[in-house]
Amino acid sequence: MHRMGRGASTVDVRLTAVDLFAGAGGASQGLRQAGFNVLGAVELNADAAESFRRNHPDTLVVESDITEIDIHRLMTDLRITPGELTLLNACPPCQGFSTLGSGGVDDPRNDLISAVWPFISVLQPKAIVIENVPGIQHDHRLAQLLRRARAIGYSARGYTIEAADFGAPQRRRRHLMLGVRESNERLPADLETVAGRFMKTKPTPVRSVFATSARITPGKDPHHVFRDLRPLTLERVRAIPANGSRFDLPETHQLSCHKRLTGRHATGPYGRMSSNEPSPTLTTRCTTVSCGSFIHPTEHRGISLREAALIQTFPKSYRFSGGYDSIERQIGNALPPTVAEVMGRAVLGLLAALTGGRPE
Repeated sequence: MHRMGRGASTVDVRLTAVDLFAGAGGASQGLRQAGFNVLGAVELNADAAESFRRNHPDTLVVESDITEIDIHRLMTDLRITPGELTLLNACPPCQGFSTLGSGGVDDPRNDLISAVWPFISVLQPKAIVIENVPGIQHDHRLAQLLRRARAIGYSARGYTIEAADFGAPQRRRRHLMLGVRESNERLPADLETVAGRFMKTKPTPVRSVFATSARITPGKDPHHVFRDLRPLTLERVRAIPANGSRFDLPETHQLSCHKRLTGRHATGPYGRMSSNEPSPTLTTRCTTVSCGSFIHPTEHRGISLREAALIQTFPKSYRFSGGYDSIERQIGNALPPTVAEVMGRAVLGLLAALTGGRPE
């Protein structure tokens, strides 16, 4: 029997998961909260893999290029057989599909979607979740994966979701592909059919995060740190009012590159978060004021790493490894644990409804 992770008293060892492109462990944290025993994780980035190990010490972390993994050996290491795994979760890099990135349809990172297929065909998990930005739904590689999954007996469907509906204090649209093996029925067209009771009726305002961070004793949390601002940048931040943005800056403080733009372009940089609303989507530069609306609602600074992690719904005790830039990137790249938790519970509901009972 596999051991439970630290702090995972509600984990059911019968409900197993493997997490691909695991990052710092956001999805795995949420799956554990939903009751899953995350047996294994695959992550190439050394800092993210170490962050994962720090918080999930009883999960086998394979620090490797996913295309070079011997999946049969992985099964042996995890002590599982084909068809035994409850859930395969995968969050391929999204930069190739993101409207915020420089990638496009031919971005080589997009090919990593195809790298998920060998894991599905060999592991034959009872359920599959593939998560990414909404742009992934139009990619031919995801369509091919869907066809392949259906050809070997999976009911599969895509859903576009909003993280704020799942309890995150953040606006973050994502696309989820769900698959259930050996189901005789089609998956519901509306995800709320199976996840509705776990979803929020009202968005969570971001003020709850700053109320938590305000109680952190200075120097006690190594992640409650924020970027130092250059004098001119600090002047700009001080000039931005509550709920304001760069459009509220006096002309003397406006950036030359912004002056050349017409209309309401590049609205994100130098924006203050609104205490009474969910935050905007966090990115890999989520504490950098020039890269988005990442200014503290009332203080003249960018949000801290810990505040960003709390917005992503990581537990306040979660610890990250690496330098400042690396941790910022790990946080921004993560699937919010609360979203993964709701999806994990929805998967269990689907398995119960479509296959006749709770998976053993």
